[in-house]
Amino acid sequence: MEIATVVKANGGCRRRLLRLKCSVKDYAWGTIGSDSLVYKVYTANCDDRIDSTTKRPYAELWMGTHESGPSYLEEDADGSSGVTLRSWINENPESLGDRVLEKWGCDLPFLFKVLSVARPLSIQAHPDKVLAKKMHKAHPNLYKDDNHKPEMALAYTQFEALCGFIPLQELKSVIRAIPEIEELVGSEETNQVFCISEHDEEKVKSAVRTIFTLLMSAGPDTTKQIVFKLKRRLHMESQERHLTEKERLVLKLEKQYPNDIGVISAFFFNYIKLNPGEALYLGANEPHAYLFGECIEVMATSDNVVRAGLTSKPLDIQSLCSMLTYKLGFPEILKGTRIRPYITRYLPPFEEFEVDVCDLPSGASTVFLSVPGPSLLLVIHGEGRMSTDASADEVSVGDVLFVPADTEIQLKSSSDLKLYRAGVNNRFLYSL
Repeated sequence: MEIATVVKANGGCRRRLLRLKCSVKDYAWGTIGSDSLVYKVYTANCDDRIDSTTKRPYAELWMGTHESGPSYLEEDADGSSGVTLRSWINENPESLGDRVLEKWGCDLPFLFKVLSVARPLSIQAHPDKVLAKKMHKAHPNLYKDDNHKPEMALAYTQFEALCGFIPLQELKSVIRAIPEIEELVGSEETNQVFCISEHDEEKVKSAVRTIFTLLMSAGPDTTKQIVFKLKRRLHMESQERHLTEKERLVLKLEKQYPNDIGVISAFFFNYIKLNPGEALYLGANEPHAYLFGECIEVMATSDNVVRAGLTSKPLDIQSLCSMLTYKLGFPEILKGTRIRPYITRYLPPFEEFEVDVCDLPSGASTVFLSVPGPSLLLVIHGEGRMSTDASADEVSVGDVLFVPADTEIQLKSSSDLKLYRAGVNNRFLYSL
């Protein structure tokens, strides 16, 4: 597909698509080698012959403009390369559309990813805009930008995560059932939970904040002792009863991250299992940890992460404990809305992004209607032909394309085809 910009024809603007080469991350929690969806997409995207027996973890594929993992325009016919998508957008700001350009300047407001998770990510949260600016100014090497990072994970396989604090009644049951929590934080503090009503939201938040902060702030020796006691007790009780799903998860976490306070803190969070095609969204200052599976992820353009457990990376426990919202309850799971034949939309409550999923049977056709904002397209399975009013070409697994604003795309499959589109949230684009 030809790399070009806006051209004038018959008195109007005609848009071409841009093929992109994308960045890969080899974080330790990623899936090894050819078992990884990231590996499969990345090797197809970059046209590299990578040994399928490699022991390198392939954790994340980044698609977008963030400086920590920029996308590049595909090589021109003469072999030249090195032009980032961000620099191209700077030269072609009209490709974003007026509303996006006015709101976010000359940059994509979203970052698109593929994740292959073989072992748990850290217990973490992402700061809101105010806190992100403070953190970036104080520690620019640790917090790379000054933006917030709401995000959405759309399950490609079954996908497991810890997300948000469990409801109050469940928390009361956890404190009764897990004596190690009271031993760690003190009976006076845990007893507060039993003296408040779920209708008194501020008191609930205050009590949970106190208990969680005390738990996460425990010293390494105390944590080691308590985690050992918890593990020993659960192993003994497993001989006499079936452990709960959360207890089995905690034992699994302990094997992967021994003596980590994140092992015990997992009892405080909702244990989520997404089926393929279900999505989970997270606002700023909400605790979470992805555990296992493969997903398509989209977020505001940021890489700010505050970590507090289940990792060997630097921790900032006090910042995390002070920034959390301490909202209790099970998160909303999005199942998507069919917007036209073969296309399902996932619309979270964030201005920066949305995701469309296209499942197109062999020989079928569909249309991505033009929208007044930019998009990124990812082909994850199959082959087809993609056409605009200015160009047409074949697409297949690993193709990533930038779609300028106001570009309609005709798509016809030559085999069963699965494609993801990330774009700016329609509620923002069409709001008054």
